[in-house]
Amino acid sequence: MSVFAYIRKNIVLLGAFAANLGIAIAKFVAASITGSSSMLSEGIHSVVDSMNQLLLLYGEHRADRPANRAHPFGYGRELYFWAFVVAILIFGLGAGLSFYEGFKHYIDPEELRDPTVNYIVLGVAMLLEGTSWFIAIREFSARKGKLGWWSAMRRSKDPSLFVVVFEDSAALAGLIVAAIGIWASHYYNAPQLDGAASMVIGVILAMVAVLLAREAKGLLIGEAADVEVVDKIRHIVGEQEWITSVNHVRTLHTSPRKIFAAISADMVDSISIGEAEQLIEELEQELIAQIPELTSIYVRPEKRENAILPPGEVA
Repeated sequence: MSVFAYIRKNIVLLGAFAANLGIAIAKFVAASITGSSSMLSEGIHSVVDSMNQLLLLYGEHRADRPANRAHPFGYGRELYFWAFVVAILIFGLGAGLSFYEGFKHYIDPEELRDPTVNYIVLGVAMLLEGTSWFIAIREFSARKGKLGWWSAMRRSKDPSLFVVVFEDSAALAGLIVAAIGIWASHYYNAPQLDGAASMVIGVILAMVAVLLAREAKGLLIGEAADVEVVDKIRHIVGEQEWITSVNHVRTLHTSPRKIFAAISADMVDSISIGEAEQLIEELEQELIAQIPELTSIYVRPEKRENAILPPGEVA
């Protein structure tokens, strides 16, 4: 893969990593100068986000390995594992440390200092995070089709995209909370408010981590392809003259862009085994031509009355 193709494929992750790394350095410098708890929490948040992008890039690399005897369906679902690890890091490091630092500064607040540096860093951070968020939203919007945003998030099979959308949204919310906390602590001469803002940032990160963990868990366990894909497979198979009925279509995402399909169909009784083999091969080629995401297809001839359908599926 060329460098340009790699950048294009991972533009969302690379853009988010570059933004978060630069922001983290700036936030830590500002926190050391001003003693702001919320700014320190934001620095921790950005470091965790940078680590997350590296983990997802690593997951993308590992997922691209070809199938072998030990893993006949490839390594695509390894990306889902690293997405789950990202959720744990956000919860454990991001949320945990932010809440701890906020609580510590709320109980024992530091003396207020000139917040000018904080405001400058927050402004730059909002600009960079906003750019990363815009890139992620643009990519996600191009893929979601006619689905609503929340429905598309729930149905997305690509954690390298929806994780960045969640992270950047949380980052922008955290920056707003940090700005309010710093302003309020100086306006009311109450440094405890800065610590409170840090705890709020921790709560925001915890909520995002729970959402990401839930989505990653579903992908790790194994999720079926979208209903539209399943219906299209059923329609293509049902159109074949030598098939009398389609008993069931079961699918599984082996990676964000790879689908395994198991199809049970009742064939015309007069077809010989040799003819059936040829027709099934032609059907598989047609399915792959119309649905490129299908990388593994299994067609099983089965009498309709003997087919066992999963709960809720209608033949």
